[in-house]
Amino acid sequence: MNTIENLSQENLPAGLYLVATPIGNLRDISLRALDTLSSVDLILCEDTRVTKKLLSAYGIHTPVNIYHDHSDDSVRDKMITLMQRGKSIALVSDAGMPLISDPGYKFVRECRKENILITSIPGANAFLMGLQLSALPCEKFTFLGFLPPKAGPRKTMLKEWASHPVTFGFYEAKQRILKTLKDCQDVLGEREISISRELTKKFEEVLTGSIDDIISQLESRSELKGEFVVFISPGTKEQASHDDIKSDILHLLGQGERAKDISIMLAEKYNQPRSQIYDLILELKQS
Repeated sequence: MNTIENLSQENLPAGLYLVATPIGNLRDISLRALDTLSSVDLILCEDTRVTKKLLSAYGIHTPVNIYHDHSDDSVRDKMITLMQRGKSIALVSDAGMPLISDPGYKFVRECRKENILITSIPGANAFLMGLQLSALPCEKFTFLGFLPPKAGPRKTMLKEWASHPVTFGFYEAKQRILKTLKDCQDVLGEREISISRELTKKFEEVLTGSIDDIISQLESRSELKGEFVVFISPGTKEQASHDDIKSDILHLLGQGERAKDISIMLAEKYNQPRSQIYDLILELKQS
């Protein structure tokens, strides 16, 4: 297995280097990242205009090529061949750590199959920074990337995480943030949340409070700017939505289960009073 220890940047071994780039402030880049970007034979990036701006700021003249998840397989094959012939290649995203809701995992997967050296030069990450600033529990958390753009699938994903006892977070675009927060309110109720935008930039902002509070603040603005990082406080079994319980009842009734048995099963599943669930069963049977 290939390993990297105390390497001289002037003589980087052939392989793939996953290099974190700033998420806003250009000074949020490590010395090791700058050394690596200066020393590799080629830099692969999502948008050459964005990457060249960073390289120009630090006087780096390494050649750049486009790479994203829609690149033809032949592009990955060509890059792998170059590394097998002794070339070193850096992969960067427009901002943050490559592969974290950005292109790259297919490339890493193929390199791993070919036993090509792969290493990461870590750095800025909007999700982790937002989590630090959220004032929500950080010992257990889940990253959901971007939620589905359509309301139905989005609500389905939120329901899946509604009762998980961990903080969970995701990225959201400005044009969907209010719709998504309203879906969160419908599915999760009035839970504590945090949203961040423009992280590391001049107008960095973090808002915390109930979902209703945050919606009201955003709706009062004439314009929403930036990409948002959203965090939801941990759920409990008690916070499972009424609709979820009703859905389970109807499903079990359809399978011929008795009301008494259903109330026992769902009282345990949702940690709610058996009598309350039994009353709901009777109500649904009469409707």
